[in-house]
Formats: sequence, C-alpha cells, structure tokens
Amino acid sequence: MKAQSLVEASPARVVADADVLAAALLVGGTPRDALDMLRAHSWTTLVVSNPLLDDVEAIVASLATSKLASDWRAKLAEWADIVDHPDADHPALASAYHGGAMQLLSLDPSLTGVQTGVGLQDRLPVSIREPAAFCAVFSPERLYPVVVGGSYPGPDRDARW
Repeated sequence: MKAQSLVEASPARVVADADVLAAALLVGGTPRDALDMLRAHSWTTLVVSNPLLDDVEAIVASLATSKLASDWRAKLAEWADIVDHPDADHPALASAYHGGAMQLLSLDPSLTGVQTGVGLQDRLPVSIREPAAFCAVFSPERLYPVVVGGSYPGPDRDARW
C-alpha cells in the first residue's frame, strides 16, 4: 500500500496497537475476532505505520520465530493502509492521527485508561478500546449507512486468510 499522511478521520478506519496485532496472530481470541471484523468488510481499513509494524515484528520474533514475524508483517502491510509519522511519536497514536483512524485497539492500560481518553479528547477524535470492548460495540450494520450509504449488505470478503 502507498504511504499516506493526515487522512480525513473516519469511524471505519481503525488502528490496532502492536500488542493486539501480535496477540491476534499468536493467541487468537478477541484480538483476532476484532481483526476478523475489519477484514470481513472491504469498506473498513486497518491503519498502521512502519514503526508500528517494527514493534509487531519484534514482539512476534521474541515470542515465536523471526520468519513468522516477517511473514506477519508482510501480510499486515499488504492489507493495511500505511501512514507516515514522526519517529518520536507513539506508533499507534500517531498512526491514528495521521491515518484518520477514529478507533484504536490496544491491550495497554496506559492507552485504554480513562485519563488517556480525557487527555486526547480535544486533540484527537479517537476511541481507544481493548479488543473485547471493540467487538462488543462495533456494529457494521449501524456504521455502513454512515460510512458508505444505503442498506448494509453484510460481510463482503473472507475474514480469515
């Protein structure tokens, strides 16, 4: 995918932090379910940056193999929209900001806590949730008419690779 910068914000654009992306591959459960919900709909977009992909690759390599880590990185890069951001920025937050993502999935309590949400409220229109909370509130049926228009046709692609 081509690198982008400062895309118009959309609730159909979602960032998954490195911990969620690694857990989706290695553990499954709600992190994988959350990604499957996105993959099942061509009108939703996973947003990442190269620093975020670096983090995912490092986590997976430390817990599994470097081959699996590089394969997972390549698969994510093929699927996601890759955005650029300054090197010093937090990879997930910067990806959301520069990629127009209004939703961020994380397992990091320092991101999912109320303090972070309140602190970002005026600067970044993003909802930060754990994957289980995202799965509980994400409704393609309600979002489709807002993002695409018309009646929700259901999933339009295979959620699993």
